[in-house]
Amino acid sequence: MTTPAPDPSAKTAAVPDLTPAGTPVRTDLSQTASDLNLAVIGNCAHAALIDRRARIVWSCLPRFDGDPVFCSLIDDDDRAEQGFWDIVLDGQTSSEQVYWRNSAVLETRLYDAEGGGIAIVDFAPRFKQFDRTFRPTTLVRRVRPLSGAPRIRIRLRPACDYGRAQPEITRGSNHVRFVMPDMTLRLTTDVPPTYVLNETPHILEREITLLLGPDESLTQAVGETGRDFLEKTDHYWREWVRFLSLPFEWQDAVIRAAITLKLCSFEETGAVVAALTTSIPEAPDSGRTWDYRYCWLRDSYFVVHALNRLGVTRTMEGYLSYITNIVSGHEKGPLQPLFGIVLQRRLDERQEQDLAGYRGMGPVRVGNHAYIQTQNDGYGAVILAATQAFFDKRLARPGDVDFYRRLEALGEQAVELWDTPDAGLWELRTREAVHTFSALMCWAACDRLARIGAHLGLDDRAQTWRAHAATIREAILERGWSDAQNSFTSTFDGEEIDASLLLMPELGFLEARDPRFLGTLNYVERRLKQGSTVYRYAAPDDFGTPETSFNVCTFWYIDALAQVGRNNEARQLFCEMLAKRNHLGLLSEDIDSETGELWGNFPQTYSMVGLINSALRLSISWEEAF
Repeated sequence: MTTPAPDPSAKTAAVPDLTPAGTPVRTDLSQTASDLNLAVIGNCAHAALIDRRARIVWSCLPRFDGDPVFCSLIDDDDRAEQGFWDIVLDGQTSSEQVYWRNSAVLETRLYDAEGGGIAIVDFAPRFKQFDRTFRPTTLVRRVRPLSGAPRIRIRLRPACDYGRAQPEITRGSNHVRFVMPDMTLRLTTDVPPTYVLNETPHILEREITLLLGPDESLTQAVGETGRDFLEKTDHYWREWVRFLSLPFEWQDAVIRAAITLKLCSFEETGAVVAALTTSIPEAPDSGRTWDYRYCWLRDSYFVVHALNRLGVTRTMEGYLSYITNIVSGHEKGPLQPLFGIVLQRRLDERQEQDLAGYRGMGPVRVGNHAYIQTQNDGYGAVILAATQAFFDKRLARPGDVDFYRRLEALGEQAVELWDTPDAGLWELRTREAVHTFSALMCWAACDRLARIGAHLGLDDRAQTWRAHAATIREAILERGWSDAQNSFTSTFDGEEIDASLLLMPELGFLEARDPRFLGTLNYVERRLKQGSTVYRYAAPDDFGTPETSFNVCTFWYIDALAQVGRNNEARQLFCEMLAKRNHLGLLSEDIDSETGELWGNFPQTYSMVGLINSALRLSISWEEAF
């Protein structure tokens, strides 16, 4: 596949981040409502979301898909009486928030009207210890005075059973225990426990430490433990960033996206969740509220591609191991489109009545009914991701003939199902069709199996898979094409378009300069582009006409522009997308194309991967920069 040369005008000085994640922005807290201006901290076992008031509004424990101990984000946060943990500065008027440089450590500064101020440093411990990674089910908060005589209140109000209950509380001399049905959390602190239990206002005269974690005693003073954990965790992240393969331009944006992608990985099994939340609506009052705390096979190729280009080999290898376990456990029959983070197959969906939803916009869903859908694109996604194992010499467990045989079983399913109706990439719930993208991914499955077979010296198998790929390709070119629209279409013999067809050159199906792809790109621009963002599709679905654009589709469009040689447009749109990130450089699933407000589950792996891949594609090289 030939990629057009970049515009000469693109070889200029680096384009800086428009909103660098390292620059704190002062926020007026009197006007702050619940929104997705959130930070994420975590340690690849669990995570927490923190708003501009330094309130922890979301955290599932002991892992990403667990009970949300802090759940006020999806319980009308401004009026929630439980499910959060904040440190309130009396009379607070404004805040600043920033990540420490090249780290997952967050610092929030709160200020009052009298000149008083405090700094709150939040993190989840993660570092090397005894030749292993130490990642306990722990959140650490260190609070220090900055100026004046600040008075604070500590409000620690965990919930359990999806907001239905409150934990039983007991106290010790220097700790408070929160007893829940499935676990017990212990807050160990150098603040008088009575101040915490009674939420007593008191002067902050010195630095204090609050450590919420397992019901275990510490082996050293809590302040010393917090300081030691902080230093080691910050060092871990700075060292991790040092080994990233970065573009010359937009490094702050890529570093923050890479750290966020890492924080969405469940290291124990290698899974990467689609997002850390459930039920943040795709658009206001739309009913499009889904649980994204699982691992979608459709994401696998794009995640592996981003991790590979970043040089994050261990995380990529862990994810490939997760995919390998899915392949090894697959028996004859349709491939399930998503799995739990510990390879659970049943993800039955239910609605939780005790949580009102984000800004009161329910329903709140747990589980995801899409696991029983037919999505034929999954075969290609898995095989595309697994192809890395056969060609990457860095991996400790390279692909072999036995693994190839297992992949062939998936390929046989792709050959059987490529022209049958399915729910498609976008998981339509009440209708099925023969989706062009699903057929395209089945073609990709056959094409990559042919390449792997040739690499392994299995020439007969390679020839078989080339023949299958040629059959599918011919049908896509005939039935997926509309002369009336001068474009490929969402479904065979259809007339509508969806943004997934922008991936045709990326997958190697067509050259970017092919007139048929140029026509498809033009149809996307006419039908799906709104301002500087791109919708998944424009046709009404089960919930009506889509109201927000889908962030990864905008990045796919940016990549397509670069591939056809429209580099200046691609770079401009990329910078505009950087400006749409929240104040810490993070993205959710969707954006309101008119207001720029973020919607959908957060932070969205797809969005951060799209940012990484576009930045690496568009950046001038280090050699061109000097």
